Amino acid sequence: MALSDVKCRNIRPASKLQKLSDGGGLQLWVQPSGTRLWRLAYRFGGKQKLLSLGSYPVISLADARQARDEAKRLLKAGADPAQQRKFQKANSPKDTFRSIADEYVEKLKKEGRADRTISKVKWLLDFAYPTIGAKCIREIDTASILTVLRRVEVRGRYESARRLRSTIGTVFRFAIATARAEADPTIALRGALISPTVTPRAAITDPKALGGLLRAIDAFDGQPTTRAALKLIALLFPRPGELRAAEWKEFDFERSVWIIPEARMKMRRPHRVPLSRQALSVLASLRQISGGGSLLVPSVRSVSRPISDNTLNAALRRMGYGKEEATAHGFRATASTLLNECGKWHPDAIERQLAHIENNNVRRAYARAEHWEERVKMMQWWADYLDELESKNARVISIVRRGKPVVHARPGESTWDPTTTVHQTSRRIAKLRKSN
Repeated sequence: MALSDVKCRNIRPASKLQKLSDGGGLQLWVQPSGTRLWRLAYRFGGKQKLLSLGSYPVISLADARQARDEAKRLLKAGADPAQQRKFQKANSPKDTFRSIADEYVEKLKKEGRADRTISKVKWLLDFAYPTIGAKCIREIDTASILTVLRRVEVRGRYESARRLRSTIGTVFRFAIATARAEADPTIALRGALISPTVTPRAAITDPKALGGLLRAIDAFDGQPTTRAALKLIALLFPRPGELRAAEWKEFDFERSVWIIPEARMKMRRPHRVPLSRQALSVLASLRQISGGGSLLVPSVRSVSRPISDNTLNAALRRMGYGKEEATAHGFRATASTLLNECGKWHPDAIERQLAHIENNNVRRAYARAEHWEERVKMMQWWADYLDELESKNARVISIVRRGKPVVHARPGESTWDPTTTVHQTSRRIAKLRKSN
């Protein structure tokens, strides 16, 4: 009985290999792992042979039937389809590692992967091209790949070497799925590389120390847009890349919400961020500076480009915080730790606000609550809490243009002026008063 697309798609794997026939020697092999592979059984020269046609659904039922019909025409002409394929592959420039890797990258683009993800894949593949890029993918062995990886590893870039092995493996698996390779040689390299020491991104989780960091941000004398970005990352704790590339059109000031599109989210899902009164105040002031363009925090070199990856971390270093003390990404760990420790909020509400995905597949399928109302209250509480930490045990004073000291407003009544770039403590103010 001929196969149908519905049957190919819905067949469940069993404990043993299943072979489903479509007629004319075409078979769909369903592995216990769930992998579906097209095979063509035929006889040539009095011997039974088997031809691989790729995997389903990369190779559709219609494509597999077309390949079967082409093989039948070759058999009628007295040619062995398997030998003919080998001849074609040996003379085809399309089967080099680089050409197939380019196809794989194009596939990622069509799937809507983030530009940052694609850039990382291309950056990793650039390490492989000088050694194996021009080679036919079927001729690349484990030793050749290990040579590529060792050249990265010897420079101390253990994590990059590990990710490169994984990326090369995905290219080989793509080649297998499209019937241009038989095996993935990177599998044999598991355990061959030095495992990197996992170092969590530095984050301040002590409330008193966090208050000091907030005061340092308020006293930052660099670009006003950078200081605003640091204030927002503390208040809203998005991923730094999500804030860097934020556009004004994503902010709904009437509903007090920031909607980050799925294209810029790590988990490829749109994400909503409730905006507290303090966040709205910072945004209103920031709009006076960058509101004429599309980007929230544009680069000082071009309004059409966001600030660089390192801008926020460089600002923290300028304030005197080393990379082992604080990072822009660390504000997420700060918020997660202190929100969980306070015991006021449901852990799922905190995880949703961090845009984390449930690791348990079954629970993820059923636990779809957004906890939106609780998240709105939580984000306002967090902003008030940061105000309390910032003002606790410190009387922060701004020096305005004419040098007259102005004490900051109480929490929730921010009078932050984006044009003010010099901030001092009360001791410094006392010295200034004496000098005047």
